Amino acid sequence: MTDKKHRKSLGEVHGSVNTSGKKSNWRKILAFLGPAYLVSVGYMDPGNWATDIAGGSQFGYALIWVLLMSNLMALLLQSLATRLGIVRGLDLAQASREAYPRAVNFILYLLAEIAIAACDLAEVLGMAIGLQLLFGIPMIWGVCITVFDSFLLLFLINKGIRKMEAFIIGLIVIIGLSFFLEMFFAKPDIGQILTGFIPSLPGDGALYIAIGIIGATVMPHNLYLHSSLVQTRKIKHTKKGILQALKFNFIDSVIALNFAFFVNAAILILAAAVFYKNGMYEIAEIQDAHKLLQPLLGTKWAPILFALALIAAGQSSTITGTLAGQIIMEGYLNLRIQPWVRRLLTRLIAIIPALITVIYFGEQYIGQLLVLSQVVLSLQLGFAIIPLIHFVSDKKLMQGFHIKLLKRISAWLITVIIVVLNAKLVLDEVKMWLETSSSPIYIWLFLIPIIIGAALLLIFITVWPLIKKLPIKTLIMVPHIKPVKIEEISALPPYKNIAIAIDFSSSDHKTIASALQIGGKTTNYTFIHVVETPGAFVYGNQIKDYETSSDKAFLNNYKKELTDRGYKIRIKLGFGSPKRIIPQIVNADTFDLLVMGRHGHAMLKDLIFGTTIDRVRHKVNVPLFIV
Repeated sequence: MTDKKHRKSLGEVHGSVNTSGKKSNWRKILAFLGPAYLVSVGYMDPGNWATDIAGGSQFGYALIWVLLMSNLMALLLQSLATRLGIVRGLDLAQASREAYPRAVNFILYLLAEIAIAACDLAEVLGMAIGLQLLFGIPMIWGVCITVFDSFLLLFLINKGIRKMEAFIIGLIVIIGLSFFLEMFFAKPDIGQILTGFIPSLPGDGALYIAIGIIGATVMPHNLYLHSSLVQTRKIKHTKKGILQALKFNFIDSVIALNFAFFVNAAILILAAAVFYKNGMYEIAEIQDAHKLLQPLLGTKWAPILFALALIAAGQSSTITGTLAGQIIMEGYLNLRIQPWVRRLLTRLIAIIPALITVIYFGEQYIGQLLVLSQVVLSLQLGFAIIPLIHFVSDKKLMQGFHIKLLKRISAWLITVIIVVLNAKLVLDEVKMWLETSSSPIYIWLFLIPIIIGAALLLIFITVWPLIKKLPIKTLIMVPHIKPVKIEEISALPPYKNIAIAIDFSSSDHKTIASALQIGGKTTNYTFIHVVETPGAFVYGNQIKDYETSSDKAFLNNYKKELTDRGYKIRIKLGFGSPKRIIPQIVNADTFDLLVMGRHGHAMLKDLIFGTTIDRVRHKVNVPLFIV
């Protein structure tokens, strides 16, 4: 039932969890549980903490209804994302790339990247604050330390999606348990909590906080993430198999997102019961909340649990943000880069505004930056939700699994609410800036055109699928594949000259044997070895050290043994970096093939010693055979 059999979102773990063969319903549910938990951590990240604390301290329990409304919105929207992934086998970015023109997709990609950067900014600040609160590490060092947790994802994804899910669920348990105990210490008023479910916007600034809560809860990158993660489950693409997958993934979402609602509600209730109750209406900083918990609650465990949960929330959200970044880059741009590069770029983009805020404005502005990051997320929502609704409403593309009228109306109603609230917020903020700015001309020249452009883009992505039949083009979603016609391929002539890279390791035997098997005794062979001593880097072929002479002697021994067996051998010695010298030697001669043996180390040793083969293969102009 998928659109294209070769499209694989998150290819490393695509279809890696087998859900068939489970006899009991309980085992079937367990097989599907997991993706929504990875998504749910985005609903309880440090950005949520900032908006929840600000809402609870300023307005008491009055904004609990916003959390509930946001959770219901999230549940509906995430179910649409899972439907797209299960039925069409596409994530949201891939479906957008197929449906919209290239220029529009590029803008949507940039907006999605901004959303991920805003989310990652919250994780950076949350982790840094947690480290400061728990261990006394200065904020600026805490921000820098967060660079290194970027590589945790690389370790986890290599262990398989189930182990990653188990790790995330473990962090979620820590968060939930911490706040369960915090609620026990705070003893909130149950009656006042219930009144908080009655919709109201008390006082100035309530709309800003409410939009921040919505942005912190319904995150655009989670829609991309969930539509991809459900594809880690291998299902039968029959009507029964798809219906079963939709059902169990919805159960997964209900459990995970309701748990996230409990955590968010607990934070807001804690702020209301501790700060609002004691007349501390301006507590918006996580650090201030942590500092006041012990004297107000009378236990040293309250601030410790608070900081521990904060670190767990930041770490778990970091991992899912990285996956979302990979999904949107591959989906929108058809571009795949190494995961560690992707992770590092995302983290560095988030670290820059964090460092600027800490260094130039001071730590007292961290809370405001966190709330702002969540408002930015809310502003991005429409650009992800509108395409998603169009995709899952299309009867033909969804092959009969499209959403029904009531759900469609609900989804569009949510979209209208979010877009209208965001529009009001933007207009109010621009009006205030125009009234208070000493140079309003710059606002008219730079900010107003961006706002108009965003409005026009929203209108375009809403109207385009209605006037243009989906999809507008058929695309191959795998970045490196361009199929050729088999009949056009003719057999290559036998290799006349083969270069063999020699490193005097245990792999030499297999490398040489493989080359001889390819070429036979009619081929000319050249053994290439690069001397890597410090002197070789400086003096090149003028160096006359012991290693150079011994390496040359080893090559001559290889040559003599094989010449005696009837092979035609010559040797070539290079000096300096193998990554640079081997391509120079190969490209300067008339070789037909280069044969290299792998070095046998990975991960840490790759970072220390470097990877020769990966660099060489991009620089040589002949085929490379790796043994």
